[in-house]
Amino acid sequence: MSKQEQLENLSCTVRWCSLCELYFKRNNTVFGDGYVDADLMLIGESPGEREDAIGKPFVGRSGKLLEKILEYIKLDRSKVYIANIIKCRPPDNRNPKDEEVQCCIPYLEKQIDIIKPKIIVTLGSVATQRLLGIKENISKLKGTWQEYKGIKVLPTFHPSYLLRQYTEENRESVKRDFDKVRAALAGMQ
Repeated sequence: MSKQEQLENLSCTVRWCSLCELYFKRNNTVFGDGYVDADLMLIGESPGEREDAIGKPFVGRSGKLLEKILEYIKLDRSKVYIANIIKCRPPDNRNPKDEEVQCCIPYLEKQIDIIKPKIIVTLGSVATQRLLGIKENISKLKGTWQEYKGIKVLPTFHPSYLLRQYTEENRESVKRDFDKVRAALAGMQ
């Protein structure tokens, strides 16, 4: 079975998932989106309001900023794979609860197993902590290489944080993080 077929089957399972309370109020599940043979996978925490309405990750203001960040390292969004820790929008965009993550993280783990990215960038504290199973805050781990099942992981700020705290220092810090990603990808060719 091809990667595309595996992802489509998994997406169908997610679409009908009722393992946690979030399924009651969702409009759409937000499975993931992008290139199935991507070297780079980006992982956020959960869908927002626009993502829930459309069923695709990072389609609002955060998505536009993320696309600009990818352009900075000469990557088109169509050449990466983007997913979230959980696949349904929490009410009022609150952080996912432990039980929601426990229900949903196996889907993300299967996505990673299918895509087989060379590098994962976690966007924000929640994505970083949940994927790596750690408690450290993003400010402590940001820009430092971590590892997930043999895959290099680089935590950085979530684009929504940058939109709220768009300082020159934060902007340059994220650029440095993505410079590391660009260099690591180039070194793997």
